[in-house]
Amino acid sequence: MLPFLDGISIKTGSGGAVMAAWGVLGPLMDLVTPMALRVAGATAPVDETAALAPDEAMGAYKRSKTMAERAVEEMILRDGLPAIIVNPTTPIGPRDIRPTPTGRILLDAARGRIPAFVDTGLNFAHVDDVAAGHLLAFDHGRIGERYILGGENLSLQELLGTIARATGRRLPRIKLPRAPLFPLAFGAEAFAHLTGREPLLTIDGLRMSKHRMFFTSAKAERELGYRSRPYQEGVADALAWFRHAGYLT
Repeated sequence: MLPFLDGISIKTGSGGAVMAAWGVLGPLMDLVTPMALRVAGATAPVDETAALAPDEAMGAYKRSKTMAERAVEEMILRDGLPAIIVNPTTPIGPRDIRPTPTGRILLDAARGRIPAFVDTGLNFAHVDDVAAGHLLAFDHGRIGERYILGGENLSLQELLGTIARATGRRLPRIKLPRAPLFPLAFGAEAFAHLTGREPLLTIDGLRMSKHRMFFTSAKAERELGYRSRPYQEGVADALAWFRHAGYLT
């Protein structure tokens, strides 16, 4: 098993335990999403140099991820922690058991439950390529460096169109403004708080959707030999697995 480092444990102050683990396990890998990178105001796909400060982060979840990455970087400089940071973008593909929020989008779109969309964009990568990228980073990454493990940049409308064509559904054509959706997001979060279920729409998610979260994996490709397949294969593999597992009938 590879010695991965849970960034959230760093945030909560277990740095001593991490250093102890280093002494036993050797080099560590910190897994942090690209939420620790700055996308606001970007006019081109973001690379590893766009580090985000915690007070710039949007929402508690993104702030915790950013704090975790900054804490690991501090331990690298201060304590000589032999850590490599990897930033997976938005993985799609098989074995999404929970499913994740992205998996829920794929499922709802495949069921014909998403007739409209907001104007946003994401970077999607096949989950197996992201997993392989972790191994490449562990074997070939440089201590103290950060590597984005991503795939293709595309709009949400493009993703929904791909799912619609794969499932024989109608393509969503209604583009929704964000402002009227905020009361719905407040209501969804309140309902989730009462039921313990994940909200279908969140305030932070709406705020983030103002930005196209596009990234480049050029550094990982160049230094690690990382490669990603077309995002359509991730969509096809995800839908096939959902059907086989009984999520789609």
